[in-house]
Amino acid sequence: MKASISNNIRKLRFDQDEMTQQALADAVGVTRQTVIAIEKAKYSPSLEVAFRMAEVFSVPLDEVFQYRKGE
Repeated sequence: MKASISNNIRKLRFDQDEMTQQALADAVGVTRQTVIAIEKAKYSPSLEVAFRMAEVFSVPLDEVFQYRKGE
């Protein structure tokens, strides 16, 4: 059974005056391609990047990312 990490990045970006992926990437210090991969759950960010994203959106980390244990 595989655990998974999901996220609400797309929703949070749109709640922030429709922030672009590039604007988020610039604010967090990663590339737009990295944001796309994280948003599509194809890549899990480092803890540092995850915390930076939460800070950009001014929300707790668990509002950005959710961990689901495999069953």
